[in-house]
Amino acid sequence: QETTLKEQRVQAEKQWEEDSAKTVQQVTVQDIADVVSMTTGVPVSNLTEAETEKLLRMEGVLHERVIGQDEAVTALSKAIRRSRAGLKDPKRPAGSFIFLGPSGVGKTELSKALAEFLFNSEDALISFDMSEYMEKHTVSRLIGSPPGYVGFDEGGQLTKAVRQRPYSVVLFDEIEKAHPDVFNILLQILEEGRLTDSQGRTVDFRNAVIIMTSNVGAREIAQPNTLGFSADEHAGLSDKEIQSRVMAEMKKLFRPEFLNRIDEIIVFKSLTDDQIVKIVDLMVADLRDRMIAQNMSINLTEAACRLIAKEGTDTTFGARPLRRAIQRLLEDPLSEEILEGKWTAGSIVEVDAVDGELVFAQGSGEIPAPRKRDSIAREAELLLTNFDLGHASSGAPGGGAAGGAAD
Repeated sequence: QETTLKEQRVQAEKQWEEDSAKTVQQVTVQDIADVVSMTTGVPVSNLTEAETEKLLRMEGVLHERVIGQDEAVTALSKAIRRSRAGLKDPKRPAGSFIFLGPSGVGKTELSKALAEFLFNSEDALISFDMSEYMEKHTVSRLIGSPPGYVGFDEGGQLTKAVRQRPYSVVLFDEIEKAHPDVFNILLQILEEGRLTDSQGRTVDFRNAVIIMTSNVGAREIAQPNTLGFSADEHAGLSDKEIQSRVMAEMKKLFRPEFLNRIDEIIVFKSLTDDQIVKIVDLMVADLRDRMIAQNMSINLTEAACRLIAKEGTDTTFGARPLRRAIQRLLEDPLSEEILEGKWTAGSIVEVDAVDGELVFAQGSGEIPAPRKRDSIAREAELLLTNFDLGHASSGAPGGGAAGGAAD
């Protein structure tokens, strides 16, 4: 029998070689574009697809990750479309934005989603924590140390990152903490679209999107009846009044010439109870997809989602602890029960909340198919359309352009 199997293998290999010799392998335009994209970090593949279609459905794609901030997503999408349509100043970056709002409402998440949407990977997000650049001597790390100083050969952290990946989203987190000299660097980037490092090399920022986040005015932005955020003293303020207060705070901290170079200042709202529950739904959907890959599934009641939402939100970090809450309340006990053999292939786990605790029970039905990306986007867009989100505000400092808010 072993001899027969060997003969069959030899015959199969011979047949494969003959078939391969007859088949002419063709390299397509898409193959070349993919290789160039991987090598250079430049999204050449975008040029081979209907990018206009992609840009027109930008809101739906971003909504699948950012909940409760649809007007911020709209404002950002419009600005990006203006840039891609060739209506922006060709000397300036592809876009420049300030995201304002409390912690944990989606500012960083929207930046990540934008990087993935525009450049097909979250790796295209270049992030800087500006609390690390509060002292004067730390500013040189962005463009490199002067000749003769330690670190001159290493180059600048900012200039090196953008030189290696010119098509990127550059995020300056908590920009209000940066040393004043940092703003001199940003002024050149925002006005000229380029920056010269300590070694005399000019770095092109015209294909980069510049985003700065800030908690300035967070107290004014906080809304009543929100999970984890409370501001009874501001109850009844209109969005216009809130934006006016926020802009007043902005002008106290940032120079007019800096603010005037920003394309959009986008105000992110605090998240309501229902919106945070929907974020839990999206995170659980990710867990469900991972379980479906193992031929299992999971469903949560609304009570279970609200319990996780309550446990995973606080006044300091907003919705950021949600993922840890899901790990602690859902994934940890579930993983133990899977290892104990309670849940096997074909199992559907039904999760409910009883007396303040999550309870796991055996469900019935068929294992669903994993979600497709386009359906996720449509689901998220429909979800947000049905929300009574009120109105958020966005606009450049000189005018009152209507827009959105999200973090």
